[in-house]
Amino acid sequence: MSRLPVAERGTVRRALRDLIGRHRRAVGVVLALHAAAAVAGLAPPWLLGTIVDRVTGGTDVATVDRLALVIGGCVLVSALLSRYAQYAGHRFGERAVAELREEFVHRTLGLPVSVVERAGAGDLATRSSVDVSTVGTTVRDVVPTIVIASVQLALLFGAVFLLHPLLGLAALAGLPSIWAVTRWYLRRASSAYLIEGAASAELTETLTTTAEGARTVEALRLADDRIRHGTTRIAGVWRARRATLALRTVFFTVVEASYPLPIALVLLVGGALLSREMVSLGAVVAAALYLQQAIDPLDRLLQWTEQAQRGFASFARVLGVGLVPPEPPGTVATSRGERLVVREARFSYAGGHDVLHGIDLEVRPGERLAIVGPSGAGKSTLARLLAGIDAPRRGVVSIGGCPVTDLDPAERRRRIALVTQEHHVFIGSVRDNLAFAAPDASDEQMRSALATVGADWYAELPDGLDTPLGDGARQLAAAEAQQLALARLLLADPHTLILDEATAALDPTTARRTERALAAVLVGRTVIAIAHRLNTAHDADRVAVLADGRITEIGSHDELVAAGGAYSALWHSWHRHGDERPLSRKEQPS
Repeated sequence: MSRLPVAERGTVRRALRDLIGRHRRAVGVVLALHAAAAVAGLAPPWLLGTIVDRVTGGTDVATVDRLALVIGGCVLVSALLSRYAQYAGHRFGERAVAELREEFVHRTLGLPVSVVERAGAGDLATRSSVDVSTVGTTVRDVVPTIVIASVQLALLFGAVFLLHPLLGLAALAGLPSIWAVTRWYLRRASSAYLIEGAASAELTETLTTTAEGARTVEALRLADDRIRHGTTRIAGVWRARRATLALRTVFFTVVEASYPLPIALVLLVGGALLSREMVSLGAVVAAALYLQQAIDPLDRLLQWTEQAQRGFASFARVLGVGLVPPEPPGTVATSRGERLVVREARFSYAGGHDVLHGIDLEVRPGERLAIVGPSGAGKSTLARLLAGIDAPRRGVVSIGGCPVTDLDPAERRRRIALVTQEHHVFIGSVRDNLAFAAPDASDEQMRSALATVGADWYAELPDGLDTPLGDGARQLAAAEAQQLALARLLLADPHTLILDEATAALDPTTARRTERALAAVLVGRTVIAIAHRLNTAHDADRVAVLADGRITEIGSHDELVAAGGAYSALWHSWHRHGDERPLSRKEQPS
């Protein structure tokens, strides 16, 4: 499996700056409100120190009461400013996260299909859910908190220095150990969280593929093997999370131990200065209160620094999707016909051995070609080359004289459509699912497409085209999902259709009826069908027999039967058992 790339730290920093830069006004408002709240929060300790000095100097109760009221007013103002600052911060964060999600979806939809398949569902699913959510928390909560806490700490320590420089120096006593452990932590945390994210993606991939292939796992008695595989992946996640937990254990232990030191030292230094009448008792009290007050923003700063590392790693994974080169824009081929030509095509997966060996094939416009062969012969691989999803390692696949992979992706999808036996039902209404293929299709056209593919279940839907589908709504069986995909195909109306066992989930009778309906509607279009029932081959204009990555026979059904080769033997064996029965594995041509 080929994982999607991860962005470098410099790329992440630039992206974060750009994201904040697009909302600089909102960020400025948030920072201004928090700074004002922090300034208002500086007054109570200073006023309390003033009260101490006044009391020791023999002031009256009325003066103390007035100062206490001022303290209460400052606390109220600080609370109100903090509340509106948090409100503005969350508005900024939600807008930024919405933009980020939209950009991620745009990048994901621009990925070549072959890249998505090699990466696997787990990696992409983890990035689109866990990582995007983590980045959202970072942008909405972490970044503002870190900036605000830093401003508050600067103001608080500055206030201590204003009381007396020696008190300010004593207040800094805990920072060296905090700085040292933070630097130690940051050097290790980013890579550790990237490893944790990759391990989570592998676990998601394992669970997803096992759940989707549950019937196959049960049929082939692979349950124990999948359990062992899943256990291995869970152990990998456990090891990765234990490594990040070890980092946090050291980090937070040293930080918590560093908090009492400056307060104790300020009291000792303050006592010495007080004995020499260099500061007042109120100043020492105010300095101690400022340091006690500094624990909260310092704690938030360090705790969110840990979360920021998670967010930074997740942001790198989210941005990594955009590092994959999108499908090249290519060219919009001029009108030079729709002849599909394959010349000396060879193909291999991920640098392995060739699975197609020098394929030569011409498909005339409007022709119906059936491709038959045993499992593993390369039928689906050839279909992917014809559709332009993959490019041949050597040779060329062209339509109208233009290499298929050089076509503009939108133009290629308009002219060539590939339908497999694996279909996805999107969460939404029936209309939403059909509109993916033809946004401008009318309700009547959608109903006609469903009727053409034999989707009888549509008549039972309570709300017709508005019936919701997907989780928590109407669930479609595999055969129904296949019919929905075929209806989308009719609405898309491409010139060349490649059907890779597109009716495999239907029962033989329904499949036969659907194939005949499609044949009637698609007259004049090029149809290439990967045949798992020989009825399809019988009705085709020509039949190509594929074995071991090579075309061993090609011709019309009658010509191949008369030739007495592998196809003839297969046809006679299959026909004796009834012409509605699908091919068994043993009966497929070799």
